[in-house]
Amino acid sequence: MATVILVRHGRTTANATGLLAGRTAGVDLDQVGRDQAALTGDRLASVPLVGVVSSPLERCLQTARLILDRQAGAPHAPIDPDLTECDYGQWQGRLLSDLATEALWPVVQSQPSAVVFPGGESMAAMQARSVAAVRRHDAAFEAEHGPGAVWAAVSHGDIIKSILADALGMHLDLFQRINVGPASVSIVRYGANRPSVYATNSDAGDLSWLSKGVDSGDAPVGGGAGHKAP
Repeated sequence: MATVILVRHGRTTANATGLLAGRTAGVDLDQVGRDQAALTGDRLASVPLVGVVSSPLERCLQTARLILDRQAGAPHAPIDPDLTECDYGQWQGRLLSDLATEALWPVVQSQPSAVVFPGGESMAAMQARSVAAVRRHDAAFEAEHGPGAVWAAVSHGDIIKSILADALGMHLDLFQRINVGPASVSIVRYGANRPSVYATNSDAGDLSWLSKGVDSGDAPVGGGAGHKAP
């Protein structure tokens, strides 16, 4: 299969003030977030992306644009609502410090598969739609561009954590063990036998090795020799 680079949006004004933005309109990257996203764009500039699929929310579109601006070609750039933020319902727009006093908070921390946000979405439904979307786009990009295709999905923290949990074979109740920082890069390849996770929560370092393709064979016993040098 193709290789997907999962990119979280850069830091926002809401992130900086401890607000759960959810799907609130008009939440933009702050200057730190723009700098973070620009750095991620620079890291990906050496990787010829065949597509950059984004959540429809402004912070993701802004991050995607900073990635696209640094690509030599003109990658396909669709917007997919299935990659949008979790619908936090009545939690949306509230301070995280206040939400931590809610009875639902410890359930979110320890048993997210049982969580349905009041007036919103279940975390299980969030994972199901986002994993299905990534796998759908991945198959489409491979069908069009071949198994060496590399593409990016720009989305949100909980969305990317849930996708990574699925790729790692982890139950959703364990996904809080995964960290996904602003503008970080995580890399997954959906092989014929199993998904392979090549990076999580990466915010520095050279990514040009991705332009040489990712081995899709059996997992090397003993760890192997690593990715191909650029």
